[in-house]
Amino acid sequence: MDYRFLLTGIKNILFNPSRYWVKIDSENTPILLIRNSLLLPLTLLVSVAAIAGSLIFINTELSFVYSLFFGIRKLVVVLITTYLAALILRETTYPLDLGRSFKVAFRLVVFSIVPFLLCQVLSSVFESLLFINILAFYGLYIFWTGAEVMLKPPQHKRIPLLVSSTVVFSAIYIAANIFMIMLSDRIYYSFFD
Repeated sequence: MDYRFLLTGIKNILFNPSRYWVKIDSENTPILLIRNSLLLPLTLLVSVAAIAGSLIFINTELSFVYSLFFGIRKLVVVLITTYLAALILRETTYPLDLGRSFKVAFRLVVFSIVPFLLCQVLSSVFESLLFINILAFYGLYIFWTGAEVMLKPPQHKRIPLLVSSTVVFSAIYIAANIFMIMLSDRIYYSFFD
């Protein structure tokens, strides 16, 4: 894991996304580096925050195993959502004549969800800070600037691309979350209650 890439990536994508997208595109940043040094550490941080928040503030009568399941659920939901959203974005860009590259779609999705993941860390530990998730909408601007650099869509295709990507990501996240809640609760109450 490249900690330097993690810290500079978060700083640059949050504070100067336009310039950072040009750098990502020109350097042809590999998917493995993005996954191992950005996506996985942030997702693990969300998972640990969810475990801590569940254990300290939410879970007063249930065992530690429930908090562990809660954290694992967050981890799985974020990873499923990221990969499925990237796959669907790749397929969405093809009919819009913007190419068909999983590499580009994965970069767009991962860097766009950085604000969401950072908000999830705070709101998972402190449930009373749930309102902070509104800051995750900054990811839409990051996606917009990234799509301009990576896909170069014509003006009339930018809004449909942004809207479809947002709807797809939200739908996948909600569906994966509901499925994982049902699955983890069923396993927990069957074996650990």
